Amino acid sequence: MQTKSLSRRKFLGTGATTVIGATAASALAAPAVLAQAPVTIKMQTSWPSSDIWMDFARLYIERVEKMSAGRIKFELLPAGAVVGAFQVLDAVNDGIIDATHTVPVYWYGKHKAASLFGTGPVFGGSATTMLAWFHQGGGKELYQELTQDIMGLNVVAFYGFPMPAQPFGWFKEPVTTVADVNGFKYRTVGLAADLMQEMGMSVAQLPGGEIVPAMERGVIDAFEFNNPSSDLRFGSQDVAKHYILSSYHQASESFEFMFNRDVFDGLDDDLKAVLEYGVEAASTAITALALDNYSADLVRLQEEYGVTVHRTSREILAAQLEAWDKIIPTLEADPFMKKVLDSQREWVERVTFYELMNSADLALAYEHYFPGKLKMEA
Repeated sequence: MQTKSLSRRKFLGTGATTVIGATAASALAAPAVLAQAPVTIKMQTSWPSSDIWMDFARLYIERVEKMSAGRIKFELLPAGAVVGAFQVLDAVNDGIIDATHTVPVYWYGKHKAASLFGTGPVFGGSATTMLAWFHQGGGKELYQELTQDIMGLNVVAFYGFPMPAQPFGWFKEPVTTVADVNGFKYRTVGLAADLMQEMGMSVAQLPGGEIVPAMERGVIDAFEFNNPSSDLRFGSQDVAKHYILSSYHQASESFEFMFNRDVFDGLDDDLKAVLEYGVEAASTAITALALDNYSADLVRLQEEYGVTVHRTSREILAAQLEAWDKIIPTLEADPFMKKVLDSQREWVERVTFYELMNSADLALAYEHYFPGKLKMEA
């Protein structure tokens, strides 16, 4: 983003009428605004150019550019164009790029608390529950405390798109017991790595574009990324044929739309609002596109590529909860992380009680209208 654009905007918005005089203000104002060059924001994502998540980033960009009447333009870049997928936080903080479309778990190495805003235990809350916690339950303020007060980062970020729970992953053979996965070399990220290690696996934390090559070389035995569409585009079906859905390792996550604070603060107030509330607009659009593509691509994986879809066994799901029980006290040794976890527990206990008590039994209704399609593992 160029400083000249910001300085000129401030001049035209504040000082010009004083210099030229009130009599000329009405003649100058409209042409001056129209003549301004758009502000260009360089946004690099953490995703390969082929990933559906690049399409999600474009949904956000399209909305912002239209709502800003063309006063904001984006230069959208895939992972690796400027920095690696896991380096986007540093790049935004340092002003190397203006913005990023990422997930907080990708900077988990900077502070473990980052994972609580994307891949924590969530205590039974869904991604929608936890995104609501971020906006209404104190999460936004805790995130600001982490990034501004504790880490001293020069960034501002907004959260959108409650992701469906992530699959347990891709395996060469079906697994149903904890013993089946003991000793596996497994790809995941963030606190999910601690969880899988607690269950007897060794973990490699890799960005999406490196997963399938690692599986081909035997660096890992199994992996998860996020969803059927991304997995299909990565070529997961070429290295494994058993796709196991449902897991507590990343039951809740949302995208992080992050901006360099100097870039953000240099914008007019209405453009700041467009960037912020554009996330909410895009969140709805992304959810619709995701449900359409994820479900259609799950069918493709089965019908076109011979993938067998399973649901994670109750034994493994129960073992994941027990592993979280061991990990949580170690996290709570950090006062800030305990504050976040306490806040999430309080929110989930109240909100999810309402959600569970009020929601219809969707599986019962689905089985009624589409009998025999659901295959629930023991």
